Amino acid sequence: MTEQSGIELSIVLPVFNEEGNLNKLYDEIRGVVQDRYICEIIFIDDGSTDKSFEILAEIQKNDKNVRVVRFRKNFGQTAALSAGFQLSRGQVIVPLDADGQNDPRDIVKLVDKLDEGYDIVSGWRRKRFDNVVTRTLPSRMANWLIARITGVKLHDFGCTLKAYRAESLKEIRLYGEMHRFIPALASWGGEKVTEMVVNHRPRTAGVAKYGLSRTFKVVLDLITIKFLASFSTKPIYVFGGLGVLSGLSAFLSGLAVLYQKFISVSSTPMNRNPLLVLTAMLVTASIQFLLMGLLAEILVRTYHESQGRSTYAIETILECVSSVEGGDES
Repeated sequence: MTEQSGIELSIVLPVFNEEGNLNKLYDEIRGVVQDRYICEIIFIDDGSTDKSFEILAEIQKNDKNVRVVRFRKNFGQTAALSAGFQLSRGQVIVPLDADGQNDPRDIVKLVDKLDEGYDIVSGWRRKRFDNVVTRTLPSRMANWLIARITGVKLHDFGCTLKAYRAESLKEIRLYGEMHRFIPALASWGGEKVTEMVVNHRPRTAGVAKYGLSRTFKVVLDLITIKFLASFSTKPIYVFGGLGVLSGLSAFLSGLAVLYQKFISVSSTPMNRNPLLVLTAMLVTASIQFLLMGLLAEILVRTYHESQGRSTYAIETILECVSSVEGGDES
């Protein structure tokens, strides 16, 4: 997170091929925030192949409070949000989608809700205007699963529109599709999280970029999040536990082999007993799990000591030297 410069609000918008929505959405945002906050608007062009960057460059040319970041290629929404968060200078950060489905008028409501003592206010799209089969239904299932596993009771983890106190994001690094898990990660760190219903609007231009495949990615990221939350500093507990379980199973399987050889009436030959093969496999698995746990311990220590690498590569940043309204432009 860059140093704050008297800016009250940073609005972050990841953009990927949204040329038909940008001008209208920008005008809406300015109409909401210009008389209320000392504000910056950060557009992250996530490798757009249409005229999005040209439109954003024109917007930035006429508004010193706008910053435009262009990625070298498409890195995904999580990377775009991560870049926006790192570059934000506001006391409060509000991300929203660039497709126009999030209503900028909800920004004020979310920010006001923070004043009630919360660190994060998450938007809840109670009434959605998306395809039921490919987006709404999978989203509800994913939200239910995330809430159950993380213990953070939100209805809509996938809603980009949220309000964050800047300090709540300082220690959070994002990978994969993990931007939706920020409230859970922050809550585990002691931050106060709540939600409020926000307006969701039909898309008027462009096409949706996500479908059913995203749900599977979310599930895999959820497994990662749960592992990091419970065992990020002690992976040996997981792999070591599996190793002990495999070792115990090998011991029992070996006893069965000896029983069948020396005690059982049938006296099964050891070299023809499939349980002997199972015993050998379980012993090998036990040793491998224990070694994996030790390697994971080493990797975890390296990870926690060197987290300086970003998940994105910036090609261009367009900005004025001073982005605070009333500041001198150089």
